[in-house]
Amino acid sequence: MEEKKKEEVTEDKVFRALRKQLLATPYSAPLHYNLGLAYARRGQLDESITCFQQAIVYDPKLVETYINLGGIYLRKGNIEACIEANQKALEINPNHPLAHSNLGFALIQQGKLDEGMAEYQKALEIDPNQAAVRANLGGAYFQKHDLESAIRENLKALDLNPSFALAHNNLLHAYRAKGDLEAAKTHCEKATELGFQVNPEIAKELGCG
Repeated sequence: MEEKKKEEVTEDKVFRALRKQLLATPYSAPLHYNLGLAYARRGQLDESITCFQQAIVYDPKLVETYINLGGIYLRKGNIEACIEANQKALEINPNHPLAHSNLGFALIQQGKLDEGMAEYQKALEIDPNQAAVRANLGGAYFQKHDLESAIRENLKALDLNPSFALAHNNLLHAYRAKGDLEAAKTHCEKATELGFQVNPEIAKELGCG
């Protein structure tokens, strides 16, 4: 608790320092960008968007601004704006793995599975060591009822991060759908141990937890 209070005090000091610096240098794209990040951490999403948009005005090539702006739009449920922001990031840097993976996630939210999976694949071609992208790709394969591919990608995610709860949860569903209830239970127990909120009816069915 004491450590958390210290972190909050430090973050508040950083926030106030950024606002003070902007008064002196109001045309600084990095300052607007960093203040946008600070607002995002505080949950002030509209203010964060304003800062990111201002950063873009002063530096339209600051690729990280578009990626973080897309993330804020996603948090607000504006999927189309999220897609547009990440597409803009990719116009600037076509090889940015996070922009590809974020775009893939947003496209899948729109039900565009094949397009979203293609973006995940591009992200993995650039950087194959992304556990979250592997798990998300596995989740997309599961939606397409390709259980073998879903299992393969989530196992790769666990190779990269054995404590990745989402991958364990994905695997419990894939193995359950395949009829391998023993493997499903194993991953159910692991996901639960790691704090993932497993579907209680499925957990009860598997005798997990």
